[in-house]
Amino acid sequence: MAHFSTPDAPRFSVEVYQNEYLPEGGREVNAIITVTSSGGGAAGGPPIPAPAAAPEAYDGVPGVYDGVPGGGVPGGASARAAVVIMVDCSGSMDYPPTKMRHAREATAAAIDTVRDGVAFSVVAGTHKAVEVFPGNGRLAIADPLTRAQAKEALRSLSPGGGTAIGTWLLLADLLLGSADATIRHGILLTDGRNEHEEPQRLRAVLDACAGRFTCDARGVGTDWEVEEVTGIASALLGTADIVADPAGLSADFTRMMETAMGKEIADVSLRLWTPKDAEVAYVKQVAPTVEDLSARRVEAGPRAGDYPTGSWGDESRDYHLCVRVPAAEVGQEMLAARISLVQPPPDGAGSPPSPLAQGLIRAVWTADLAVSTAMNPQVAHYTGQAELAQVIQQGMNARKSGDAEQATAKLGRAVQLATASGNEDTAKLLAKVVDVLDVAAGTVRLKAKVAEADEMTLETRSTKTVRVKK
Repeated sequence: MAHFSTPDAPRFSVEVYQNEYLPEGGREVNAIITVTSSGGGAAGGPPIPAPAAAPEAYDGVPGVYDGVPGGGVPGGASARAAVVIMVDCSGSMDYPPTKMRHAREATAAAIDTVRDGVAFSVVAGTHKAVEVFPGNGRLAIADPLTRAQAKEALRSLSPGGGTAIGTWLLLADLLLGSADATIRHGILLTDGRNEHEEPQRLRAVLDACAGRFTCDARGVGTDWEVEEVTGIASALLGTADIVADPAGLSADFTRMMETAMGKEIADVSLRLWTPKDAEVAYVKQVAPTVEDLSARRVEAGPRAGDYPTGSWGDESRDYHLCVRVPAAEVGQEMLAARISLVQPPPDGAGSPPSPLAQGLIRAVWTADLAVSTAMNPQVAHYTGQAELAQVIQQGMNARKSGDAEQATAKLGRAVQLATASGNEDTAKLLAKVVDVLDVAAGTVRLKAKVAEADEMTLETRSTKTVRVKK
């Protein structure tokens, strides 16, 4: 285990779990990397000077506010953290009318959780994005007065109009970019489908915003698309969840904001170096959720690549790395990969990043088959957790398409995996979709009637994992 720290930053550590022994000619090396950060200070920082005024509504066209060319959000301010809350105010938020009231109350609860000195803003999202507070392209600095003013401004939130989530995210990006904040975070609430925007436009917006800020996404009720909400969170390295009952929004928003306020270091990447003729098969986050990072690799010098991990507070995450090395004979050993946690240098380009933590992955070839075929418990556990997430999605897709046989087989396998790994939360969600006849054999029967909220909850939370039992 290796660990490093910098002044006023969390202390990072890396632990490597693997079976380094391979049979003669073996090539595939698997390892679980546990990354832990601890000891950070409080998010916040000095007040941000108020920038010059800019018009209030953004229609999704770069540089155009309310159709007036040349608008923009002034920059130059600095803070340690900035957050934008995006609230769906489309017409569907009026059905039932209590949904909008709960959304206001939840936003107020989140505002109460913003720490003093943090820059923040509230955006109303429909087929356009409008700043509710403080307006004029500015971010407010959290203190008792601005929090009270922001909550008063929430009275203006009323349902009406369509849904264009990409436009909300673009405005959030502009607002967050107006302050030189270390931590940039968004919270997004929607109750419906992104009907006033082409899917490719939302995808392009997510690609543009990736790496600029993180975002937690929530779907309230049951009229939204699971793939849209989880896709937003995945692209922006945040969390996704369902709040089936709007009455639960305040508690969920409070938890989200508390977590956001605990983030202390941003733009951390997992750097993977491999030797000559080795290749990376995949890099996945496997706890607290499954997230494949393989396609997000950014080259970082000879035989090295960076995989984004987003912002960190006091927390621990697990990653599964699979590397294919050149085959070798019994008795040989090699460094299969070197893991580093890195962050861009504060002075920008020109300075190599200092490692926040490092770990080594080895490969040793042996003739002892009992040793080389033994799977490390951590690797075995997370291989099962990744399969669990996959078979749940496959089973639910088959159920929707009317393929009962495939759905039964896949969800039965999911019951097996969830039970064997101790993933009790997922097992309980599965039990709302299938009748479990034999846990060990994975024998289940599809329920004739399943509440839509239960179905969506299983899909949304299918990637949540549990750690290895100690």
